[in-house]
Amino acid sequence: MIRTSFNDGWQVRPKVNPFAELSGPAVPFAPVTLPHDAMIGRTRSTAEDGAGAYFPGGAVEYRKSFPVPEQDRGKRIVLEFEGVYRDAVVFLNGAYAGQRPYGYSRFLIDADRFLKFGEDNEVRVEARTHKDSRWYTGAGIYRDTWMLVGGVVRIAPDGVAVSTPDVDAERAVVEVAVTVVNDSIEIATHDLAIELRDPDGAVVADGATPVTVLPGESTTARLRLYVPGPRLWNVDNPALYRAEATLGALDRETVTFGIRSLRLDPVHGLRINGETVKLRGACIHHDNGIIGAVSAPAAERRRVRLLKEAGFNAIRMSHHPAGPALLDACDALGMLMIDESFDVWTSGKSEFDYHLNFADWWERDVEAMVVKDRNHPSVIMYSIGNEISETGTPAGAALGRKLAEKVRSLDPTRYVTNGINNMLAVMADLAVLRQQRQERQEEGGGINTAMANAGDMMNAIAASELVTGKTAQSYALLDVAGMNYSESRYALDKTLFPNRIILGTETFPTRIDGNWALVREHDHVIGDFTWTGWDYLGEVGIGRPQYLGADERPEFTAPYPYLLAGCGDIDITGHRRPASYYRQIVFGLRSQPYLAVRRPEHHDRTVTGTPWVWSDAIASWTWPGFEDKPVTVEVYADADEVELLINGHSAGRRALDRFRTEFEVTYQPGDLVAIAYRDGQETGRDLVRTATGPIRLYAQPEQPSVAAGSGDLAYVTLTLADNDGAVHTGADRTVTVTIEGDGELLGFGGANPATAEKFHQTTHTTYEGRALAVVRPTGPGEIRLVATAPGCEAADVLIPVEKAAQP
Repeated sequence: MIRTSFNDGWQVRPKVNPFAELSGPAVPFAPVTLPHDAMIGRTRSTAEDGAGAYFPGGAVEYRKSFPVPEQDRGKRIVLEFEGVYRDAVVFLNGAYAGQRPYGYSRFLIDADRFLKFGEDNEVRVEARTHKDSRWYTGAGIYRDTWMLVGGVVRIAPDGVAVSTPDVDAERAVVEVAVTVVNDSIEIATHDLAIELRDPDGAVVADGATPVTVLPGESTTARLRLYVPGPRLWNVDNPALYRAEATLGALDRETVTFGIRSLRLDPVHGLRINGETVKLRGACIHHDNGIIGAVSAPAAERRRVRLLKEAGFNAIRMSHHPAGPALLDACDALGMLMIDESFDVWTSGKSEFDYHLNFADWWERDVEAMVVKDRNHPSVIMYSIGNEISETGTPAGAALGRKLAEKVRSLDPTRYVTNGINNMLAVMADLAVLRQQRQERQEEGGGINTAMANAGDMMNAIAASELVTGKTAQSYALLDVAGMNYSESRYALDKTLFPNRIILGTETFPTRIDGNWALVREHDHVIGDFTWTGWDYLGEVGIGRPQYLGADERPEFTAPYPYLLAGCGDIDITGHRRPASYYRQIVFGLRSQPYLAVRRPEHHDRTVTGTPWVWSDAIASWTWPGFEDKPVTVEVYADADEVELLINGHSAGRRALDRFRTEFEVTYQPGDLVAIAYRDGQETGRDLVRTATGPIRLYAQPEQPSVAAGSGDLAYVTLTLADNDGAVHTGADRTVTVTIEGDGELLGFGGANPATAEKFHQTTHTTYEGRALAVVRPTGPGEIRLVATAPGCEAADVLIPVEKAAQP
């Protein structure tokens, strides 16, 4: 079918009661280009929930007028929505055309029966959100939309499936299955031809067969083709092939795929193309920071690129299916993906979440996920859930088996996991466990030490006999036992369940050194996924350091105006935080040490918080007003010891423990240098320098040009720095941006975890000297961005906008 973008020409407004409009003014529509987040511009308030970043829910409606030419009469016309959050209902020319409750499933609307040919038509889409998630979801049509047009005999949408069941260095077997639909009243026989093209575009294999389809039916034709000397897809060399299916003169479809093999066992772990791969994983939510839930190809490519540069080689989509743009980015850049189906099954976590729809819709939503994913070489595993409380019960295990077998029936080439939180799985039985602990305490088991924090508590529960018995069936139905915050079972299960392969599907960032040592030590443990790789909107403040008085207690959720979780290795603008460099050192991917300095205003104060909390240190030696005051310097390194120099004078050497050490020094502006040593020899050094002199405002595009009409975006970083580029982290100020030419501002802001400013406005305050502007091109030409700030000269950049290349 011919596929064209359906993103332009939309309008949006809050959904209104038609009876209210009869007696009052009509609520106007505003023009909008998809994808679009209808929530990010709403006014937050304390009346809302911190899980959703204090954004209000509500209903929204979109509409679009579009012509359908007379020559399309008799053809099949389909509208494709990659994602609408949530409870989408679609109307065509006033008639109900379809719906989809789940906000993360791609769905199709058969449109031709509702259309007027040779005239304008109207599509209207309603969506609504209200206390239905544990994180920020956004609202509306936040992913791409498409119109598909084809004949009555055609290749079905998503009808080309490619697998590589047998791969070696000499040749690869590539099986192409093509589903052909016949909506005519006659038997149809047509030739189906397949061509496989390598990454350079050369045809490397082809085949053909006649296909007969009975009227009103569909059929699947399979061809086994053989690619000599295949270029294998892996994280270091993500070679992508194309399969082109041609159905006579009627239809043509092209899909991208990779040639690679997967193997799994408890001795070698996960092998890709015969080589063992340990998963250096990042859990991520779907929002893209200052542009909200908008899933644009450029945003997803940027996020995957930055995560990979930070040392990750795998993403766990948390906790719902990933969008096509993110999967395409993972394919192209070499990032492995675990795609996840649901955060809930039949037991809800929010008042109006998907558990209300699960029984009626789960099979269709699993089908949508797998059909979307099956040609993506980056996808190596499907997760059937996250922290599902039912997994500790026989009924829950039976339901989990249904989900797992449904996935396998659709795609037997990938593995199935489930992110099981062992504590949550036995929550109803914790009274029994508490009694067992009390008995151990009486026997001198020292349980008080194990309960020193929530992470220890979760691990103590995970390693209990109660969990071992209650979760045995839920783990046995999986190919990979996904465990959230349960590293205490890694060594234990090697003995209890020698065939069990374990993946740390969610872990505390502060424990990566110990967790990664376990991953490296145990062959049956194939990786670790931190919570989280990228900071996100919602679950506000779970990663914030808390400085409490004598009578104060730490709180899980931060008060308004907190906006962010604050626990990502990378902040919402794409800037790496100290935890990211620490992790890279633990992974063995960085030889240089890394310097971070705790905020001196909190020196000598006791810090506490959740197990997701890192310190408040940042890579800065610019602390105006704290001259000659005490300050704590953190140094991370894979070394025996580290020496710290302040303006060339040694502040001493210290040994490292768990890849880190600390120095208590007095702040003196100038140069701060850390030198790492192993066996007495220098292995690397890091430098941070005080910003001096006048503050300048810099604007720097991340790419030299962008393309219009291709999902591309212009990212412009804004920094307050001195003449030598040292960022002034202690002199934040309000920055205003104006956009001229062929672009529009999509989002603008910083990474301040607690701000009442809005990302869709043109003025925002920097955070730690940084901000980010995202501009969407509106057509070929040029974008001009001008940024101004008090006391600074204006920063002016020009970004060429090219015409999008034809596919």
